[in-house]
This record gives sequence, structure tokens and C-alpha cells, in this order.
Amino acid sequence: MKISLKTIPHIANKIAIDLNKSGVVTMTKGLEPIAQEAEKILMHDAKQEMELEEKTHEICEENEEQIEFNLVDERQLFFMIKKKLAPEFGVILNYEERYSDISHKILDELYEEDLIHFDVTENRIKNIIYNSITSFIAEASELDNSITDKIRTYKKRYIPGTDEFDILYEKLYKEEMIKRGME
Repeated sequence: MKISLKTIPHIANKIAIDLNKSGVVTMTKGLEPIAQEAEKILMHDAKQEMELEEKTHEICEENEEQIEFNLVDERQLFFMIKKKLAPEFGVILNYEERYSDISHKILDELYEEDLIHFDVTENRIKNIIYNSITSFIAEASELDNSITDKIRTYKKRYIPGTDEFDILYEKLYKEEMIKRGME
């Protein structure tokens, strides 16, 4: 699953908290600097993918007439173009590999900035970071489904994409995040 910009601060906080709870890391300057470094790396990665998608959209728009004339599946074409351009933008499309790479970058940055000390293998620390990312994404996906299902039970019908829906969704999202201890 793709990481959204609004979830990045939450993921960064989870990384810092999980590293602290692990018992194998000594934090030299506390949780906040660790969360900030993780957020910076996650944000950079997300922005790279946004740039890649923007370029892919541009290419599709430039060739819109040919796409329609040849009855090409636009989603499939979009993915094919994105896959071809991904190395140029430094984006790994396989999420498992991507989150592993991000975890390694975060670990390197935390170590270089002297924010953490540890006496275990780097791989163990990287796995803690990786698990923080993937578990948050899994919880966020479950949370999204839960909120969407809850909105569907309301007597009033809310249409996804409308301001009314978005406001209600955001309110319920924040409440659930607090309830689950994710915020």
C-alpha cells in the first residue's frame, strides 16, 4: 500500500516509539529527533513518487489521442510508463523492497546523526523500523475500511470525494487514531 502524506508523521512517530520500546536501542537525544529524521526520509520518498506519477500523467495526456484511437487500457498503460520511469526517479515500485530500502536509509541517517546507539546487528534495528512501517500501513488500511463501513451505516448518504464526506471521514479518522493509540 502506498504511504499518504497525511500518515507520514504518524509512521515516523511509530518508528521512534517502537525503537524506544525495543530495548535494544539507546536514544541519545530522545524520540522527537528520531521521528523528525524518519519523517524527512519518508516525505522525500513520497514526493519522489508524486513526481514520477506527475510525469507519467503528462506523458499520458500528451498521447491522449493515440491512446483513445488504439483503445488502450489507460490504467495498464499508466503503470507500464510508471514502471519504465521509476529508476530515473529513484522509486522502487515493489512495496516490500521499498519499505526495506526506506528502513535502511532511516537507520543510516539515525546512526550518522548520532541519534541512536545499539549493540545488536544493524539488520535487527532495520527490521524494527520495517515492521513499524508495515504494521502502521496494515492498521491504517484496516482503519480506513472501518471508517468507510461506519459512514455507510449512517442514515444520511455521504458521497466519497465530497467536502461533506471528507470532513466526516477526517473527524472519524482522528477519533479512531486516538482510540487505537496511534496518535
